[in-house]
Formats: sequence, C-alpha cells, structure tokens
Amino acid sequence: MTSLIHPSDSETKQVARTYRDHQRPLWQRILFSRDVAVWAALVVVYLYASATVPFFDRPITITYLLLDVAPILLIALPMTLVIITGEIDLSVASTVALASVSFGVLYDKGTPILVAALAALLVGVVCGAFNGFLVTTVGLPSLAVTIGTLALYRGIAVGLLGTTAVTDFPDTWTDWARGRIGESDIPSIMIPFAVLAILFIVLLHFTAFGRGVYAIGLNEGAARFSGIRVERTKLLLFVLTGVVSALAGIYYTLRYGSARGDNANGMELQVIAAVLLGGVSIFGGRGALPGVIAGVLLIGAIGSALRLADQTADVINIVTGLLLVVSVVGSSVLGWVSSKRRRRGGPGAQSSATSPGTSAPGVPQSDTDTPVGEREREDR
Repeated sequence: MTSLIHPSDSETKQVARTYRDHQRPLWQRILFSRDVAVWAALVVVYLYASATVPFFDRPITITYLLLDVAPILLIALPMTLVIITGEIDLSVASTVALASVSFGVLYDKGTPILVAALAALLVGVVCGAFNGFLVTTVGLPSLAVTIGTLALYRGIAVGLLGTTAVTDFPDTWTDWARGRIGESDIPSIMIPFAVLAILFIVLLHFTAFGRGVYAIGLNEGAARFSGIRVERTKLLLFVLTGVVSALAGIYYTLRYGSARGDNANGMELQVIAAVLLGGVSIFGGRGALPGVIAGVLLIGAIGSALRLADQTADVINIVTGLLLVVSVVGSSVLGWVSSKRRRRGGPGAQSSATSPGTSAPGVPQSDTDTPVGEREREDR
C-alpha cells in the first residue's frame, strides 16, 4: 500500500515533469512552445514557396489547399484527443470511404439526401463504437484493432460498390462543397470546421473532461484511481472520431462528386503525421489543438508546393513519411539534449525554486534528468 507521506514512483515522476515544465515564465513557455514552432515553420514554408514555386502565391492556390486539407483538418480534431490518451485510430480513412459509399448508395436508391447524410453519420458512429468496444471492453490494443478495422471497413466499402461509383448528386450540394464564403477565397467547408475546432478546443483545454484526457495519457492507472472513467472516455473519443470521419466522408463525396470504395485511400497517414507534427506525443499525455491545425496546414502547404513544382505523388508520400518519422523522433531527441544540458550545468539546469544541486521536493534527482520520450514510456 502506498504511503500517504512518501509519494509513489509514478507520483514523483509526475511532480518532476510539472515542476520542470513551469520553471520558465509564461511568455517563454508560450513563445518557445512546439505550437508556435509549427506555426513559424508554416509561415517559412509559405514564404519560401511563394518566392520559388510558380503560382503558389495565387489566391486560387490557397483556396484549393484548404479544400484539399479540409477532411484532414476535420479528422485531426478527434484524433488529437485519441492520441493524447495513448491510443490510436488507423481506420479513419476507411471510415471515410464506408460513409461515402453508404451516403452514395442510399441516395442512388432514392433516399432523400439529408436522410442519406444522417445515415452515413450513423455509420461513422457504429464504426467508432465498434473500435471503442474492442479497445475498452474486450481490452485489445488500439493499434491492432484499428489495423484490422482499417481492412474491414475498406473491404465493406469496396464490396458495396465494386468498381462502380455514384456520381449523380444535386448541384446545390456539390456547389456548396466546392464553393467559397461570399467573395472571399475561403472555402465554405471552413465554417463547419471552425465550429468544430472551437468546440474541440474548449472540450480539450477548458473542461474537466479535457483534463481527464490528459490524465489518462500521462498515467492511466492514476487517472482511474482518481475517479476518471477511463473506459467510457476512450469509448466516447472513438465514437467522436468515427462520426467526424463520416462527416469528412460526406464532404469528400460532394467535393469530388463521387462515392467510391477507394475514396480517401492513405489519408490516415496524413492525419497521424499532422497530429504528431503538431506536437502531440505518440506516448500520450501531451499536445494541443492549435499546433495540430498548424501541422495539417504545413503538410498541406508542402504537398501543394510539390504538386505545383511537378513532383509526383510518390515524392509527396515520401515527404509525408519523413515528417511523420521526424515528429516521433524529434521530441525524444530534444529531451535527450535537454537532459545532457542539465547534467552539464547548462541553462535550465536548476529550477528557479530550488538551489543549485538540489531537486524538486520529494523528487529524486534521477527523475528530473529522464529524457522526454523515456519519461513518457515509464509513466505509461
């Protein structure tokens, strides 16, 4: 039984993380955060591409860039929360395809388009709930589960339509999916995205539910002991991921005017790469939505610039894969460098609240020197 006076190992590690992370002033923590770094990288890429890539700085390029990344932006919102809890959902692109096919088939059979859209959203709810059930109730790892459902949902989507496609959608709906807000260059799809982004930002960063999401990712056992309903929270997040993926599937269908079983093929790689590039830790417990939005736009800008530079889709996939690897490795490398600096007595070696050569009260010195990646693996 853990003593009420002496903290457990996991508690001391959590104290160490919080103590060190808040040793700098607030403005420094914001200015030198991962979120700001990703937004800065986005500005640099945009300026460089505008100066070197033909037609990149045209307003129409920005319009099509936002149209292209809109489904990724949508799916990245709930995916961020899922990964912060330490789980992952690789089936999102297949859910997009299954929702797209369901929407198209129902409409082609004479179902009113609004009813078909609602049915497609319900398909997303079922897909997400099935993933969540296998993870939270059966106790299977989310990586294995969603690899399986990735193939399952894609197979059902392809099986429903085969090699055919549904393309006869009302012009009113397709025009909206491709349209802009008034006379601006901003696509209309950015309106529902902005609404969802605000809701998810408030949910994650300003509510008790959001604090529970971070707590689960940091230490699931401690979160459960403190009264957080871990299984219910994860199940809800998988359902949210499924329904938002279905919404992206409806948009994808209307934007391209085609419901096909191979829609959004490979999109899960772009979503996960953007989330991790935006500062979310693959080990859980860290990340913020503003950085994720910047990560999506950064990957979209790089892809758009490469296409305008006449690069093939293979090159774009290679760059996306490299960004994914850099995102996973980067935080661990930075943590290792920071640890070396502290051991050598460099800047930030001691907390402003402790004297040189001492650690935080009740925290072993070895815990404060643990690299970021290793510390997160230990906490989990």
